[in-house]
Amino acid sequence: MTNILVTGGAGYIGSHACKALKAAGFTPVTYDNLVTGWEEAVKFGPFEKGDLLDRARLDEVFATYKPAAVMHFAALSQVGEAMRQPGQYWHNNVGGSLSLLEASVAAGCTKFVFSSTCATYGDQDNVVLDESAPQLPLNAYGASKRAIEDMLRDFEAAYGLKHVVFRYFNVAGADPEAEVGEFHRPETHLVPLVLDAIDGKRDALTVFGDDYATPDGTCIRDYVHVCDLVDAHVLGLNWLLRDGKPSRVFNLGTGSGFSVREVMDQAEQVTGKAVPHVIGARRAGDCTKLVSGSTRAEAELGWTPKRSDMATMIADAWAWHKKGHFDH
Repeated sequence: MTNILVTGGAGYIGSHACKALKAAGFTPVTYDNLVTGWEEAVKFGPFEKGDLLDRARLDEVFATYKPAAVMHFAALSQVGEAMRQPGQYWHNNVGGSLSLLEASVAAGCTKFVFSSTCATYGDQDNVVLDESAPQLPLNAYGASKRAIEDMLRDFEAAYGLKHVVFRYFNVAGADPEAEVGEFHRPETHLVPLVLDAIDGKRDALTVFGDDYATPDGTCIRDYVHVCDLVDAHVLGLNWLLRDGKPSRVFNLGTGSGFSVREVMDQAEQVTGKAVPHVIGARRAGDCTKLVSGSTRAEAELGWTPKRSDMATMIADAWAWHKKGHFDH
C-alpha cells in the first residue's frame, strides 16, 4: 500500500480525505497536533501526533512511513481570529508549512497536494473567480495561504517539488455513513451553527448583517460537499503520482451560491424545524459574494460534484449531528 502523509488528518476535511484515500487504495498516515482535530476522527490509517513546527518529529515520521506524497490540510482557519491575531496565522500556517516543505524535500518526497482557499482572492464582488483572478486577501488567513502557494512555486523551482493547489470555497456536509463529520470548538461554520440552533444547543443563530447588496440582504457563498471536495484531492494526487502531470492550481466550487437565508430555509425544510436567529452586525473581513467561476477541475481532473446540492449537504450534516460529536 502506498503511504500518503495527511497533515491535519484528525480535522474536518482531513478525516474525510483519509477515508477517501483508504477507499482509493492508499494508506493515509495522519499527522496532527490535535489542537483543532480529534483523535476519534482518525479511523482509516495510522496516527502520529506531532506539530508541524517540530522538524525532528516530522523527519522521524517521514523516515518511518516513506510517504509517496503529502496532503497538507493542517492550518488555523478562522477569519475572525485571523483579523485579531495575525501573528498566530503567520507563525502557525506559514512557519509550519515551511517546516513541512523542508522535511518533505529532505526525505525525497516531492509530490504535494495543498489545501488552499478562495480567501486568497479577497473581496471581488461580481467578478468571475477563476484561477487567473488576482489574489488580494483581506486577512492573515487568506494571506498565509497565498504565501504557502508562493513557497510551493519556489520549492518547485529549487527542488522539483510537484504540487496541486486546491483553492476552495465553503465546505459543508458530512460523510453519508456518519463515520466522521464536522465538529469545531468553537464552532464557526454556518451549517453546524444552524443545526445547533435548530437543536437547542445554542439560543439562536446570529446572522452577521442583512444589509448586503444581495437579493435577501445576506452574504452569498459557494458551498461544496466535503466528500466531493476530498474526491478532488484524490484526483489531484493521481494527477501527480499516477499521471506525472505538472503542478496545477484548481478552484473547487460548484459555481452556484447560496445566501445565509437560503441555507437557513433549506435547513428548515430538511429538519422540519425553525431556525431561531437574530440579526447581528456585519463581521470585519466578510465579503458580499464569493462564488467560483472555474470549470478547470471538471475539464482537467474530471471532477464532478455529486452531493453538493444544499439539501444533500444539510441532510448529511443533520445525520451526523444527530449521531453525536467527538466531544468529551
